[in-house]
Amino acid sequence: MTLTVLTDSDVRTLLHSLSKNDIIDLQQSLADALHYYSTSTEEDLNGCCSSLQPLRTALKRSDGQTTLFMPASSNDGLGVKIVTLCEPSTKKADLSSLQSLSSLSLTSASESIGSSTTAFDVPPDSIASSQSTTPRGSLTLLDKHGTPRALVNAEEITAFRTALASTMLFKKRANVHDVVVFGAGKQAYWHIRLALLLRGPEIHHLNIINRSFESAQSLIERLYGHGVDGGAGGVELARPKIQIMTPAHGEYGRLLKSTIRGSSVIFCTTPSLEPLFPASYLTNPEGRKKGRYVAAIGSYKPHMLELHPDILRQNVKGEHGHHHHKHARQGGAVIVDSVEACLKEAGEIIQAGLSGHEVVEIGELLMLKRDAERRRQEAKVKGSSKAAPTSGSVSSPSVSSSEGFELDGSGVELQEAKKVKGTDKQVHEAEKGLMEWLQKGNVIYKSVGLGLMDVVVGTDLVHLADDRGVGTRIEDF
Repeated sequence: MTLTVLTDSDVRTLLHSLSKNDIIDLQQSLADALHYYSTSTEEDLNGCCSSLQPLRTALKRSDGQTTLFMPASSNDGLGVKIVTLCEPSTKKADLSSLQSLSSLSLTSASESIGSSTTAFDVPPDSIASSQSTTPRGSLTLLDKHGTPRALVNAEEITAFRTALASTMLFKKRANVHDVVVFGAGKQAYWHIRLALLLRGPEIHHLNIINRSFESAQSLIERLYGHGVDGGAGGVELARPKIQIMTPAHGEYGRLLKSTIRGSSVIFCTTPSLEPLFPASYLTNPEGRKKGRYVAAIGSYKPHMLELHPDILRQNVKGEHGHHHHKHARQGGAVIVDSVEACLKEAGEIIQAGLSGHEVVEIGELLMLKRDAERRRQEAKVKGSSKAAPTSGSVSSPSVSSSEGFELDGSGVELQEAKKVKGTDKQVHEAEKGLMEWLQKGNVIYKSVGLGLMDVVVGTDLVHLADDRGVGTRIEDF
């Protein structure tokens, strides 16, 4: 068999060439795998079954670096990712050096980007640390028979596949006008890039919060093709109004609060050792008026957290049969990539004291591609039988299913409520409530990463690389 080798440069070239449709296809493939992970059993003979996915093994060395070994099985074969991460520094930043950033400003080719800079009296560790925590390692892929299929540099894939998963729910949100991103590393980069590819014209404001102004500035330059990575890669990205906030300006606390309160989406992408902002920004009555999608993917150990535990506790309270009209809907659960992994490794989940009944896997909420296509066809047939289109009509990119849900023309669809018992009206109300929460309510997604995600996304990228002539191929390996 031919072995495909993808260097870090190969992977970046390939990822930056991906169009919106490519991203949607990759998301659907990953959604199918996560659905099978959450719903199938060994009796189903499905390679993505959770019982075939060992928990990752962590090896911590005396120099503070942690190496993760992440084996996984998929329907296409097997794989293992080995990555090394540096522990975030606990040393606080020199505030005098931070103050020098307050006078900086950044101007892009299309518009001015203001620098709103200031800080907590002592910045959070994740923001204060200048040490790189980018995972470095490799992904080895085998076919179903154990024959080596590919060797891939994992540095960029780790961030890409994480963003690919967390933007599935982001894509379904009703409001994505104001996006906040904590961090300016690869995770931040890929969350921003995929958000702009998937919903770019609807994003009006992008706020990047990071200790280093230069790092955030470099991220934007890479994003729009001015950096060493060749950023845009020929794919046009929307250009919302961008603001960089750094913890050096005397008004940082006020600006942070107003930015968080005004947000519709928050991506937390830092290996933080303490909350990135006070819980009250989201938990008090004023903070609860607006529904938000919050994805926390940066922390990966029990002592690490980006969100205050009170935010998660508030979110799992649910509505208890009554929804206060002045508050955005709470879902009664935190969405995770893996219940087992997050209960063991996710600091936010552990420190909030959440149980397995208060978290739900994203795979349970995602519909298989074949089921989504069937439901779209059924909705179209039902719609066309009611009324024939006039010559002047314009087709909509979405259709209404028989359950009353809006379906995208393509891409990952949300699963209707399962395990709901009662009358047809009660079932319908439960399904309506679920969709309203996922699309408009307060949704928290916590991910620590699964080897399955690397194997599935890595395999798809290797197929694309072979088709597009990217990388090196070794015959008869």
